[in-house]
Amino acid sequence: MSIDLDIDAEGIATITINRPERRNALDAAHYAGLTDAWIRVRDDPAVRCAIVTGAGDKSFSAGADIKDFIGRRQELSDHWLTQKGQLLNRGLEVWKPVIAAVNGFCVGGGMTLLLATDIRIAVPHATFGLSEVKRGVIAGNGGTQRVMRQLPHAIAMEMLLTGDAIDAARAERWGLVNAVVPPEELMPAARAFARRIAANAPLAVQAAKELGCARATCRSPTGCGWSRWSAASCRAART
Repeated sequence: MSIDLDIDAEGIATITINRPERRNALDAAHYAGLTDAWIRVRDDPAVRCAIVTGAGDKSFSAGADIKDFIGRRQELSDHWLTQKGQLLNRGLEVWKPVIAAVNGFCVGGGMTLLLATDIRIAVPHATFGLSEVKRGVIAGNGGTQRVMRQLPHAIAMEMLLTGDAIDAARAERWGLVNAVVPPEELMPAARAFARRIAANAPLAVQAAKELGCARATCRSPTGCGWSRWSAASCRAART
């Protein structure tokens, strides 16, 4: 049971949520391990691209392990510790591209993690859902906002309000995932994407991702200004 991190010679990091006996659900210790992995990806100059997946062939991640958090007392002051325990889908800015290799159930916190990635490959039996309302809570870590930005309004609202999951074919049809491939091709397909990205100029790739993500929160003139600054910075780095 662990969060495994491997970095190969091409600068591709692979993060594996390794808790298949719990459908790769995350307890406090695994969330802490995932935070450490994302920080390593962000800060290690040898890393150009990352892949995140789940161990086994049944689950990408079922999100938070409810049994670990039920009854746990949390001080109200903790809600203002917004820089504590950051994740890819909770405050941590990782401008290196992240690819999700979805090998099965992707629900709850697993789905909010997916929504924070850039490219997604899934197997045919993968399912995607924000089922929190069925348990009397709502999707956390930006899930409600990201799903509304990434899917058509009616589809996103269906997922949020019913808590029902969608299958891989429907996820591909609505653009939630880039491709659906047989299980034996999942990791090769993810690595093929990663190699194509890693072959490009790393600063340009990271600037392109940051500016692309900023488009939802800044006005067009501001975005154009950032683009000019980033382009000049990339040119300067090549000289």
